[in-house]
Amino acid sequence: MMMYLHLVGGLLLLLIAGDLLVRGAIALATRLGIPPLIIGLTIVSFGTSAPELIISLRAAFEGAAGIAIGNVVGSNITNILLVLGMPALIRMTQCTENGVRSSTVFMMTISIVFTALCWQGVLDITAGIILLSLLAFFLSWTVWTSRKQKGEPCDLMDDDMLDEAPSSLGLAVLFTVVGIIGLPIGGNFTIDGATAIARTWGVSEATIGLTVVALGTSLPELVTTLVAAIRNQGAVAIGNVVGSNIFNILAIMGLTATIIPIRVPSEVIDFDLWIMLASSALMLPVALLRMNITRMRGIAMLIAYATYIAVVFKVGELPDISLGIKF
Repeated sequence: MMMYLHLVGGLLLLLIAGDLLVRGAIALATRLGIPPLIIGLTIVSFGTSAPELIISLRAAFEGAAGIAIGNVVGSNITNILLVLGMPALIRMTQCTENGVRSSTVFMMTISIVFTALCWQGVLDITAGIILLSLLAFFLSWTVWTSRKQKGEPCDLMDDDMLDEAPSSLGLAVLFTVVGIIGLPIGGNFTIDGATAIARTWGVSEATIGLTVVALGTSLPELVTTLVAAIRNQGAVAIGNVVGSNIFNILAIMGLTATIIPIRVPSEVIDFDLWIMLASSALMLPVALLRMNITRMRGIAMLIAYATYIAVVFKVGELPDISLGIKF
């Protein structure tokens, strides 16, 4: 029972601490006169990915490589199939933002690069530097294009979070401190609970990282897209999901691999990375051809996600056993 409390409590603490850290840091940055665009691309983007970063770092140091990489790969799959599929049941999602096109192509590109790096079997400091260099390029390019197209919103910015930052300096400092303290504590509880559950269920750590942990860290994106659908602002959700997937690969895996090498489990190489690529490819026609995510397409995405989860648990019963898929 305690392992489930550790996992759920750890995830809740991560989400709450991450939210407080972002809001506090935004308020402090605003007082220092940092432009909203820079705040959105750095503090908001990195801050909202803080739970995934803490989990991956902690898991890597604990030797739980399956959770470290499964968290990111699983989150990217969940973001597309579940986070974008479920709001379509409420209202058709339309892709009308120009910036999403280029961001989606970039997401697909770095997903391919990431998969190629994983095929080495280990994500080391070289792989980390490559990913962080691509992140630096992406941030620079986004700032340049946003300034060039003045007046158009950046599809990676969370305007609500910028607006809801505390106005009081004392409250901003408190939020920031509580967030900094809460994140590692939440990460410890989450990893302890996840590894214990993996042992109890008789599945690999990668399975838990790809499913339970990935779903838990994707809850903020899911709630955001559902609220956007209710408010008839579903198009914004696509930009948020694409941005989240980009930061998951480049920032989280880049930083983690630079600090400590991560062994890539064979089942992730043989199966899950290809599902991530296929999911990312689904976004290309949506963004490039401005296809709508209709209710039927949303149902198909949810069925695909449920099928993926079922297969992952089936394969996870035999850790490190390949599915025999070779490309």
